[in-house]
Amino acid sequence: MIDHVRDLESVREATERLLTAAASLDNAAVAEPSRLPGWSRGHVLAHLARNADALVNVLEGRPMYASAQARDADIERDAPRPLDIQLTDLRESAARFQAAGAVPADWSRTVELRNQVTDTASAVPFRRWIEVELHHVDLGIGYELEDLSEEFTQREINFLANRFRGHPGVPALLIRQDDGRGLATGAVEGVTLEEVERGHEPRFELTVSGRRADILGWLAGRRDGSALSTEGGPLPALPPL
Repeated sequence: MIDHVRDLESVREATERLLTAAASLDNAAVAEPSRLPGWSRGHVLAHLARNADALVNVLEGRPMYASAQARDADIERDAPRPLDIQLTDLRESAARFQAAGAVPADWSRTVELRNQVTDTASAVPFRRWIEVELHHVDLGIGYELEDLSEEFTQREINFLANRFRGHPGVPALLIRQDDGRGLATGAVEGVTLEEVERGHEPRFELTVSGRRADILGWLAGRRDGSALSTEGGPLPALPPL
């Protein structure tokens, strides 16, 4: 069961880490490229602020964004701002998200995100946690996938493996982590976690194994997977998130 209260606290802590790290930058550094193609660090910070407001919309029953075009335009508008304005905006938007999360509500209700994706309201804080942690890494200012907590890393691997499960563009594959844990994803049907743990893997075309940080990086599109080992064929290209 998802503990949304605990996840909200994790979001708050992750946001403070990011704000503290970003405060060491200057205006020139904010304008420099991030690790995301085509985005400066200012784009990343602007996206994080607008995403917080978008998730407030989700929690309050409004469309996440007015449109995809409006989302992109807002990021482009806000990306060139000076560092102090970026940080103030991120801090204030994060506070609005925390306030929305503190309102008594039915956390089992279904909410709608982008592109007609639905989820339970209780999953929204974890989705925000993902945004904050991975985009902190994307800033390229010394925070790496290896610095993420064990809990977050495992939950995000599980989340992404589930997201790609049943996807026709991803072959049936077993992800084998360095702690021995296995996860099924891709075009697999009828494979239970219990079967994987017992070593019953007849339906898998490919096994991918490696450190959890490298697995997360590959699944999240942050690493090319060259540090991973494969059995059964080459590492497949994953569809965009």
